[in-house]
Amino acid sequence: MVAIGNFFFKYRNWIFILFYAALFIPSWPIFSPGDFGPNYYIWPITIGLITTITGQLIRGLTIGLAYIVRGGKEGKPYAEGLVTEGVFNHCRNPLYVGNILMLLGVGILANSLVYVAIVIPIFLFIYQAIVLAEENFLRGKFGPGFDQYCKKVNRWFPRMKGLGTTLASMHFNWKRWILKEHTTQFIWLIGITLILLFNYPELTGYDDWLRNILLGVILGALLLIYILIRFLKKTGRFVE
Repeated sequence: MVAIGNFFFKYRNWIFILFYAALFIPSWPIFSPGDFGPNYYIWPITIGLITTITGQLIRGLTIGLAYIVRGGKEGKPYAEGLVTEGVFNHCRNPLYVGNILMLLGVGILANSLVYVAIVIPIFLFIYQAIVLAEENFLRGKFGPGFDQYCKKVNRWFPRMKGLGTTLASMHFNWKRWILKEHTTQFIWLIGITLILLFNYPELTGYDDWLRNILLGVILGALLLIYILIRFLKKTGRFVE
């Protein structure tokens, strides 16, 4: 598994994008009018949005409170230090947990049984392999310190005890959150917009003209905001 994880680690950023694109694979529905009535779409929209937004909130809190410099170096796991504060004091891989919830949420939002039942398990397998590869590196670099950390903090399931104290005791760096997350958020919001407008014509009263207008306005606004953030970042006018 470590060898598999090292392979996928090199392409982990592309993996998220590819699995996001898989949302548009044709599929049987999870919720259908026959089982849930004419307002069936309320269920995938509500459950999906709550799940995927929760994932983004976890990523946002993690980055804003105590960002971990463990992105990799030359396609291999890398860490400047063992970060155990912030959300990392409650879960060893909160960014990955956030990614999983984000993808699971948009899969439910897309009402795709294929995505939730087949694609997500494949994604979980890949992430498990990546995490095992990272842990192998961290254990080799930090030794007993990392082992003690593993005994205290779960790999996947967040420990809720003391979370309120952690959040209250730290400063949330919203600028870092935006700088680190704006590309992920841009792709994520585009996907949500496309799913809502094309999968659920009920939301626009089956009016294609209204749907196209909303699509243009929302995507245009997202693109302008994204370009503005990139410009401010490149010119040094918006920094942590």
